[in-house]
Amino acid sequence: MEPTLPAHAPRIYLDHAATTPMRPEAVAAVGEGMARWANPSSPHAEGRAARAALEGARKRIARALDWPHHVILTSGASESTALALRGRPGVAVAAVEHDAVLRAAEQPMMLEVDAGGIVANGEGAQTIALQSANSETGVLQDRPTGLWIADCSQTAGKLPLPEADMIIVSAHKLGGPPGIGALLVRDLGLLDPTGGQERGYRGGTENLPGALGFAAALESPRDWFADMADLRAELDEAILASGGEIVAQNSPRIPTIASYRMPGVSSAAQLIRLDMAGFAVSAGSACSSGSMRPSHVLAAMGYPPEAAAEVVRVSFGWTTTPDDVAKFAEAWTRIAADIKRPARLGA
Repeated sequence: MEPTLPAHAPRIYLDHAATTPMRPEAVAAVGEGMARWANPSSPHAEGRAARAALEGARKRIARALDWPHHVILTSGASESTALALRGRPGVAVAAVEHDAVLRAAEQPMMLEVDAGGIVANGEGAQTIALQSANSETGVLQDRPTGLWIADCSQTAGKLPLPEADMIIVSAHKLGGPPGIGALLVRDLGLLDPTGGQERGYRGGTENLPGALGFAAALESPRDWFADMADLRAELDEAILASGGEIVAQNSPRIPTIASYRMPGVSSAAQLIRLDMAGFAVSAGSACSSGSMRPSHVLAAMGYPPEAAAEVVRVSFGWTTTPDDVAKFAEAWTRIAADIKRPARLGA
């Protein structure tokens, strides 16, 4: 039987790197888009009205991200990644990149990272695919040389966009709806059109409700992010005081993502205990945590398999409160103490 929580114990969601709950402004905008739905590519009056709304949403997305160049709307980060990497064999790819990048890259040149998760040998690469912030560890990367395809799924809407040539963005990571994202392109000459919608760069009926929700999420208040550094610092301190380890502790990290190791306790056991206590966290990225296979990110950083299998990821978002973080720190400390406590004789 699945464990149940008392009615008076609301759950605490700390898995925002996987997906963030939709902002109410985005929910309302998606509903508005559905109410006025028509195919934006249709020539009749309803289609033209839908087209105008879609183009308005595109401009709002660009303005909210402070991006003065081209915005190609896609179904999300995975499609944006595939579009950016299509026809580019030999792109330099960091060994800690998201699975979507590793799948889409053709004959990639793999770049090693140091123990802190920072790319160690990227100089001289003509084209490089590199996350602005790692989705498992939160480690921030410096601007590489050459043409940069930046996966900003975890930073867009939080940090200023980097000076990259192409930027991958996902709406559901920043409070927008699932099923919509964008590839931001500095120069359309970097891509080969294949026909269809989005000026010929992708096929498929345009997602007007998703685009409206995407724009509304980006336009919603972002002041919550300013508090995240202090909250993460408090959690880091509690983890260390309880005998835990912080992955990439000395590397620059986005405040909303952290990975912690509890020595002697598998991540699976931690997730079960934490879930029963009312906390939603994960082990690695959402694409790999369901299979519970070893993290390629931690392996690339030099973690032996047994240590990598003791790491969980905690990630904050717009709904995270100081009380949420304090309660999680208390629960993590309690679990760590239980593991260290000697078993009673005869128990």
